Amino acid sequence: MYVGRFVVVGAGVGAYRVSSRSFPNRKVVDRDGTLSVVPTDDAPETDNPYVSYNCVRATVDGSAAVIGNGSHVDPIVEKLDLGYPPRDALATGLLAMDYEKDDYDTPRIAGVVGTDAAHVGTVRRDALHVQSAADPRLVATYERDDPEPIGFAATTAEEAAREAYDLDFEHAVCAAGITVGEDGVEMAVVNG
Repeated sequence: MYVGRFVVVGAGVGAYRVSSRSFPNRKVVDRDGTLSVVPTDDAPETDNPYVSYNCVRATVDGSAAVIGNGSHVDPIVEKLDLGYPPRDALATGLLAMDYEKDDYDTPRIAGVVGTDAAHVGTVRRDALHVQSAADPRLVATYERDDPEPIGFAATTAEEAAREAYDLDFEHAVCAAGITVGEDGVEMAVVNG
């Protein structure tokens, strides 16, 4: 099954995976503690604004991280840094950016992961959904665009990235994993 990009979040752990039929030549890179999806060196040039973006960014104090499929990650983090509760930061950021205005009306998906709690959200052409996710929840851009429970056993950032990359959905390209704990945010990457 092809579900496109997806986010998995639960208390203390999260993951993001790029699955793509149209733009498979991408990777996740670490840019000074922010993980970004970028084209690989051999990728054809494109002016598509949805191909490159920050997919993981931590709050300034390291108490939480935002994970998502586009440019909405940054304003959600900025709202958290201003003191917004995670639910409100997600709802505000997703609603302000709205779904992607591409040929598929691609939903924007995101999660906020904290040490003891997580929230997940999506904005689609027809709805905005934001909910808490103490137990791991998955939301994808296609087919599974309502947050739903998922068995996710990862406890480290490396395990989260690998488990997301290996989930049984078509066209895996790259993945990022995070954990949030007393020592702050840990990040890891798996590139295909």
